[in-house]
Amino acid sequence: MQGLKIAIGGKGGVGKTTVCAGLAQLFAKSGFDVLAIDADPNANLASAFGIPAETSPVPLIKMKELIAERTGASKDAVGVYFRLNPKVNDLPQQHWLDVACSERPVVSEPVLSVVERVEPSRRDGLKLLVLGAITQAGAGCACPEGAFLKALLTHTILQRRELVLVDLAAGVEFMGRASVQGIDALVLVVEPGGRSIETANNLAKMARELGIKNVTAIANKITERSQEDLIRSELKDVALLGVLPYSPSVQQADLQRASVMKADAQFVEQLQKAKNALTDLIGLGVCSEVDG
Repeated sequence: MQGLKIAIGGKGGVGKTTVCAGLAQLFAKSGFDVLAIDADPNANLASAFGIPAETSPVPLIKMKELIAERTGASKDAVGVYFRLNPKVNDLPQQHWLDVACSERPVVSEPVLSVVERVEPSRRDGLKLLVLGAITQAGAGCACPEGAFLKALLTHTILQRRELVLVDLAAGVEFMGRASVQGIDALVLVVEPGGRSIETANNLAKMARELGIKNVTAIANKITERSQEDLIRSELKDVALLGVLPYSPSVQQADLQRASVMKADAQFVEQLQKAKNALTDLIGLGVCSEVDG
């Protein structure tokens, strides 16, 4: 059975990269073979795993010679013909980084069978692939870099057998990509704020229009119950998987480029509950709100 494909999105600054890194490590600790994809222009997923800057992978979008080779376009060329479907299936294995999972509090969880698990000798099978995204002014998908990124996303989402978690660009731009139709679940990270909730509802609407069946959310940076209640009341037809408390320790871990999994046991425990709810939801194939 093919592995699950889960996308993490939301307004910039809500903590989606932290959530993506935490979920990836929790799934790997459960025995899943996980491929974490950083598809954000501000490629910070390595930092959220606690990987030092000097050993962080170079985003593939910056590998101009590789892109030119695969697309058939000259390096830095503008207005030239290029391959729309370059060969990329060999690239993940060449450019991913094996990630050591951080220790976490022991949290009970149900036995899951919705994706393939790895053999015991390969537990903590977590890999990081940094794609990056196009950032220069005027750049879009009608260019060699755009074709290259689209092909890589399509390959990882539609053809890889691992459980794939994709840390997406902050806004709504990614939703137009056809590869998103292969995603099993979209997890929107929401903080207590009007702009964050509005972005989540916009993303959810477009996701449903593209045919994504399971559109879910995780509330983050919550300091009081009224904030959770507000988010629940304002989200439109979105399953709320869990509620993560605001944590100064998690914020400090971010500043120190340390893994969140060692920062705050309560935060990890609540994220574990959200992960279990997500897996149950995908296994059932029904999108209904999870009681808090």
